[in-house]
Amino acid sequence: MADMVVVRKEGLYCVPGQFYIDPWRPVERAIITHAHADHARVGHRHYLCAAPGEQMLRARLGAVSIQGLAYGETIEHHGVQVSLHPAGHVLGSAQVRMEVGGEVWVASGDYKLQPDPTCVPFEPVRCDTFITESTFGLPIYRWQAPQEINDEIKQWWRRNAAEGRTSVLFCYAFGKAQRILAGLDPSIGPIICHGAAQALTQVYRESGVALPATVMVSDVTDKAALKTAMVIAPPSAAGSPWMKRFGDYSDAFASGWMLLRGARRRRGVDRGFVLSDHADWPGLMQAITATQAERIIVTHGSIPVMVRWLQQNGWQAGGFETEYGDDEADDGVPGVSTAAEDVTHA
Repeated sequence: MADMVVVRKEGLYCVPGQFYIDPWRPVERAIITHAHADHARVGHRHYLCAAPGEQMLRARLGAVSIQGLAYGETIEHHGVQVSLHPAGHVLGSAQVRMEVGGEVWVASGDYKLQPDPTCVPFEPVRCDTFITESTFGLPIYRWQAPQEINDEIKQWWRRNAAEGRTSVLFCYAFGKAQRILAGLDPSIGPIICHGAAQALTQVYRESGVALPATVMVSDVTDKAALKTAMVIAPPSAAGSPWMKRFGDYSDAFASGWMLLRGARRRRGVDRGFVLSDHADWPGLMQAITATQAERIIVTHGSIPVMVRWLQQNGWQAGGFETEYGDDEADDGVPGVSTAAEDVTHA
C-alpha cells in the first residue's frame, strides 16, 4: 500500500481520506491537533479538532466552521477511520489516528509525557507508522520533574516578595502560562496576568481547568501590592512600556530552551526555569516505543539526529520537512499585543 500520509505544499495530507493535518496553507478540510498558531491557521473551509480544544480554537481563529470530536470517538471519511487521542501538550491537544484496511498511522502533533493538571495526559496509540515531532529531539534534553520546577519558581517568588521586588515570569501565553499558574501558591502575593495570558486563561477556566485567581495590572489599586506580586507575561512584553509600571522587579523565563546557557544569556533575564510542553529525549523514545510502530517519520525539530538514531536502533525511519515553527515563540492571542494592552488597560 502507498503511504497513507504524504507532504504536499499545503501540509501533511492523508491521501485516501483527502484531508490535511495542521496544514500551513488554506485547504478544504483540516484536522487540527491543537490551537498553537504554527499548527492552527486561518483560511481552511472545515476544521476538525478534539472537543476539549474547540473553544480555544474558536477563541484564536474567530468565526470558522469547526467540528469537535470527543477523544477516542471514531468517524469515517472517504473510507478512513479517524479518531483523536490525547497528546498531553496543551488544552485540547490531540494525536490523529487513521486506519484503512487494517493499516494504522498516527500523527502525533506536539506532545509531552510529563504530568500536567491543565490538560489530558498523553495516550500511547498502537500503530504501524508513527509521525512524531522532535522539537527537543537531542539526548541533551532531559527535563526535571515538574514539581521541582514549581518549587523553584515559588522559592524565587517568595525571596523577591520578601525583598519587595515584583516577580515577572515570561512564558508563552497558551499552555505554558496556565501550567505555571496551576502550580503557584497565591498566599505569597497577588497574581497578575498580561492581557494575552489572561484571555487564554479564561478559556481554560471555562473548560473546567482549576486555576488560581488572577488580575490585570490595571485592576491593582494598591501599588504596594505590586512588590509581592507574580506577573505572568508573554516574551513580547519584555522591554516594553507595559513593564515600567512594576518599578523594581526580578525577571525570569520559563522554557525548555532555558536548559542551554546561551539561550538564557540571550534572553537577558535573572533566572531561567527549564519547563517545556514538549517531550524531552527520554519522553520521545518512550512514546515511540509505546506505539509499537515499525516505521517512524520525524517532523519539525532535530530530524537528522533522531532519524539516524532510530535507524541505528532497528526502526524504519525517515523525515518529513514541514513548516511548523516553535510554538514556544507563540505569544498568545492574535490581535492582543503588549502595545494593545498599554492602550486598553493604561
